[in-house]
Amino acid sequence: MQKRWLFATFLAVPLAAFAYTGENDYGQPVDHKLESLTQLLQLTPEQKTKLEAIFREQHEKFRAIHEESHSRIKQVLNPEQMRKMDELRKQHKERMQEDAQKSAR
Repeated sequence: MQKRWLFATFLAVPLAAFAYTGENDYGQPVDHKLESLTQLLQLTPEQKTKLEAIFREQHEKFRAIHEESHSRIKQVLNPEQMRKMDELRKQHKERMQEDAQKSAR
């Protein structure tokens, strides 16, 4: 169980880097997320614009952290380990998308 927790923690930052692309890792379009927040919190147009800017900045920072981390990881792992790591990330992303689709139903 602890291995799963460590693996999930290890993937958290790299996966979070995709939080503000056209679609996040969970298959939910970001615009939809912002619209949901707008309705749930009754945001004004000004607040919505400001939050969108914050989310974009956050995404840029996550992306930079992800790229730096990935580069450093590549320096530590051998090519075979890196291929396995990439496959694990892909599997994790697919599971997260499947879970999001199930919960959306």
